[in-house]
Amino acid sequence: MSTQQPIDAQSPAPAQTVELERAVVRHWKAPVAYAVLTLVAAILMIGLGRDGSATLRLADSGDIIALPDAVLPSRPTGIVIALVLAALTAFAFWAAASARRVGAWLPVVFGLLFVIGFLSWAGAGSMIPIAGLLFATVGLSVPIIFGAMGGVISERAGVVNIAIEAQLLGGAFTGAVVASATGSTIVGVLAAMLASVLISMVLAVFAIRYFVEQVIVGVVLNVLVAGLTNFFYSSVLTDNQALNSPDRLPKLPIPLLEGIPLLGPALFNQSIIVYAMYIAVPLIAWGLFKTTWGLRLRAIGEHPMAADTVGIKVNRLRFWNVSLAGAVAGLGGAYFTLDSNGSFTREMTAGLGYIALAAVIFGQWHPIKATAAALLFGFASALQQTLGAIGSPVPSEFMLMLPYVVTLLAVAGFIGQSRAPAASGKPYIKQ
Repeated sequence: MSTQQPIDAQSPAPAQTVELERAVVRHWKAPVAYAVLTLVAAILMIGLGRDGSATLRLADSGDIIALPDAVLPSRPTGIVIALVLAALTAFAFWAAASARRVGAWLPVVFGLLFVIGFLSWAGAGSMIPIAGLLFATVGLSVPIIFGAMGGVISERAGVVNIAIEAQLLGGAFTGAVVASATGSTIVGVLAAMLASVLISMVLAVFAIRYFVEQVIVGVVLNVLVAGLTNFFYSSVLTDNQALNSPDRLPKLPIPLLEGIPLLGPALFNQSIIVYAMYIAVPLIAWGLFKTTWGLRLRAIGEHPMAADTVGIKVNRLRFWNVSLAGAVAGLGGAYFTLDSNGSFTREMTAGLGYIALAAVIFGQWHPIKATAAALLFGFASALQQTLGAIGSPVPSEFMLMLPYVVTLLAVAGFIGQSRAPAASGKPYIKQ
């Protein structure tokens, strides 16, 4: 006598179960974002197509191999690229409808083609120095990358770090003053890191010890540090220029590597802070996912109670990791005054701390992905400066908005589904 399992009338049939599972993994944000950008490309490159050619200067005077200029006829290039973008968008919609995963190649290829098409349209009749554009991209991305690395460490530990802006600004101010007073840029860098650590400790104390809402603490710190640095700038630095004239960190070109076409000058003719960034990003990524420190850090950010049961001091570890995040962000602050600008000015970080926070979200709380996001934002800023210099028809107001528009599109459309660490922003109260 055979027995049959009772059938629950409310449970879905096997075919329905498969369909439900597919529905769960369908994400439409990225295809919609592709469609919007494809429409923008069609309007600019076809509807408002321009005659003439854009010359992309690929070589620099010090390159080992002199690459020839790339001459792109604006209207034909725009038409072809708009059609290819439409095909990629259709593929993205098909992949989403059929619940298929696409690799990172799709956003990379789509973004590269869009940029080439936009450059061929905006630079019609002009020459665009690509090597200079890449050099500016790296320079503008450095503080965002350091800020994003601090954000990744802090949020992986379970503390939302809205105060990245304050850490960058405090580091920039302290680095300029200390380097000017001591005559040592290295001491200035260390002082910038220390100042940023102190700001992080204030965040950690209020968030971890007193359970204050972390977003509110971060916003208050941003306003407080901006006010303090503005006050000291007006009352001290304005009348004492000697305290705001630090020596800049020298450029340290790496022989042979600096002569690589396009990438050489941008990557291998930089200061020690930029080279430190090359080390910090892979080191943090390796530490997070390959070491005991990283395992414990991710544990207290995902399930602090479970971490506590195996003997991890959750709040103590959170405190020191938030402090470490501040030290990393402090290097970005030092870059402003000891490398990029050479002196401190009012609110010179200009909201890049918030852009770094967006890079953390866009990068899905992963160091490598967050770095890629920061480079994207830096490229948008560099493109704004380059197109302004060549007299592009794009209105200057729009070009000033470009980095922030890219930020909004990136966070809203291109990341697909993203999940923050489960315990991020939640204070842990030991039972």
